[in-house]
Amino acid sequence: GRALLVLLLSATVSLLGGLIFGYELGIISGALLQLQTDFHLSCFKQEVLVSAVLIGALLASLAGGILIDRHGRRRAILVSNLVLLVGSLILTLARSFIVLVLGRMTVGFAISVSSMACCIYVSEMVAAHQRGLLVSLYEVGITVGILLSYALNYIFADLDEGWRYMFGLAMAPTAMQFLSILFLPVNPVKLSSWDSDCQKGLIPLQDAEDRAAAKREPYQEKHYSFLDLFRTRDNMRRRTLVGLGLVLFQQFTGQPNVLGYASKIFHSVGFQSNSSAILASVGLGAIKVVATLVAMALADKAGRRVLLMAGCVVMAISVTTIGLTSRMAPLAMARDCKAATGPNASHSLTQHPLTPVFPQSAVSPIPPASGAVKSQAGPGFAATRGLTKVFSSTQSKEVVPSSSLSPKRDLEGQSKKGTLESTGPPLGAASWAQHTVLNWITLLSMMAFVSAFSIGFGPMTWLFLSEIYPAGIRGRAFAFCNSFNWAGNLLISLSFLDLIDAIGFSWMFLLYGLVGVMAVIFIYLFVPETKGQSLEEIDQQFSRKR
Repeated sequence: GRALLVLLLSATVSLLGGLIFGYELGIISGALLQLQTDFHLSCFKQEVLVSAVLIGALLASLAGGILIDRHGRRRAILVSNLVLLVGSLILTLARSFIVLVLGRMTVGFAISVSSMACCIYVSEMVAAHQRGLLVSLYEVGITVGILLSYALNYIFADLDEGWRYMFGLAMAPTAMQFLSILFLPVNPVKLSSWDSDCQKGLIPLQDAEDRAAAKREPYQEKHYSFLDLFRTRDNMRRRTLVGLGLVLFQQFTGQPNVLGYASKIFHSVGFQSNSSAILASVGLGAIKVVATLVAMALADKAGRRVLLMAGCVVMAISVTTIGLTSRMAPLAMARDCKAATGPNASHSLTQHPLTPVFPQSAVSPIPPASGAVKSQAGPGFAATRGLTKVFSSTQSKEVVPSSSLSPKRDLEGQSKKGTLESTGPPLGAASWAQHTVLNWITLLSMMAFVSAFSIGFGPMTWLFLSEIYPAGIRGRAFAFCNSFNWAGNLLISLSFLDLIDAIGFSWMFLLYGLVGVMAVIFIYLFVPETKGQSLEEIDQQFSRKR
């Protein structure tokens, strides 16, 4: 009975941790539409507000590792919950732009610490044969959290100051996670002495072998300095290479940007109305949730390495397909964020296809005519527009900056270009039919990419990071890799438009395909299989191999 209780509580902590992460990254999309009107936000201010979470998260990944290693995983999660409650309260009561930015940074800091601590805590709490399942549950939480944030964006879209409710509701899952973890034991890894409480079966989930190892672990726990990550001691350098490789390939396969064209693709395939747009975005979200559930079920059976390689192969094929089809049937391109001016200020943020949309799922195909943007100001419109402004993550911590992150120079490019080009049918009916077929191929490739990411890089990267380092430095090592994840994400998202200008859209995606192939080779050569092994066995496996 007790074992089951601990198992359920561990699962709850993992799921809620992901849910909060996804929710906080997704909710800004709908909130921004209202904030833009209420606070008269310029383009630059929207950029700042959207990237505030990233800045907070980067700070946390630099400082959070020390907190997790020094004070234990459980305490780190509790502290991050308290910080998140404070951040949500600041946002709910905010009366000025500065306070909003401060609140979002606080939230970013909290979800980053929580994400690292949750994965490590859960991986150390449970037996080897359940670890993949429970750590992957975190990723399921993220996808569900993002879908939930869209549903609430839609519900509160027409409410006066609805953004206060959007930000405030994050307190509910945070409080639930705080209470859940109070009933879980202090992680055995962090106990300096194996006291009698532990011998009463503190880790009932672990089998006899694991329990014996865990009893020995506090005595054997080695102390590492941060610089040991780059030394040959216990083969730490190789572990760091594996960790950084996974994190950087996760970003450089183009994940933050592949859905940048999603809105345009949905529109060109024929999703014209707002309700069908919302339906399409929820559909992609649902695909992602299902794919992540599949990964969760297979993590402990098929193994991490197999899922990573399979996911990578499918991702490489699908981005290459998008690259090739876009060469044959070029999609119209427009990009920028217009400052809120004029009577239609609240709706003057131009919908544009290069907006990195909801990383995992949501997509908004608003017809790309400037007039349409201004005329459709109904409730459905606000919500759909919200879908495009998302700034999310993957965790898979995958974070996708919205259009507001695209650099200011795009404004000049847009003014020279004039109005947005619309995707009207070409002259010949036959060529139009071919165009439609190619667009559907692009759409299906995008769905394949989303699924493959959710099965491979999405959950597996974080599962590996919580397994491959020794207990004494796990927190700092995870945080170090995580900081590269956030930084790589920012770099990819911000350089996207420049690269498109330099080499063109289709070459960009063919380049992502090439990176995907390199990722498969990297995983094959450097990443070992860790399924079914206790954390101690994984540690020994890495220590031995040169």
